[in-house]
Amino acid sequence: MNVEGYSAKRYPFPVKRYCQTLSLKNNPQLIAEYRKVHSKEGSWPEIREGIRSVGILEMEIYICGNLLFMIVETPVDFDWNIAMNKLAHLPRQAEWEEHVARFQECAPGCTSAEKWKMMERIFYLYE
Repeated sequence: MNVEGYSAKRYPFPVKRYCQTLSLKNNPQLIAEYRKVHSKEGSWPEIREGIRSVGILEMEIYICGNLLFMIVETPVDFDWNIAMNKLAHLPRQAEWEEHVARFQECAPGCTSAEKWKMMERIFYLYE
């Protein structure tokens, strides 16, 4: 656990953020393997490049037990639906979704949009 915190990127323009959640199968071996396939060495370069190519500036995934929390930062004019449709049709994306689905609590054949649930912000410091 990191009690020092994580640094955030800064951009010379306004950004917005999306937050999503997903549950993994509650199996320590599968969770350990899921961590490996998302490591710098284990993640697929084509997937990272595809994410950037649709306009996503940063994507982070955090884990607590078998619960995942993803933060996606984008420019303010980013259109989530258009970008996710484009991303879904990039080379190897369907293969990646099938590869990681074995770790995730989801029905067979689910798309990323069906697996990851958008979260609603209910609090901020209101300034």
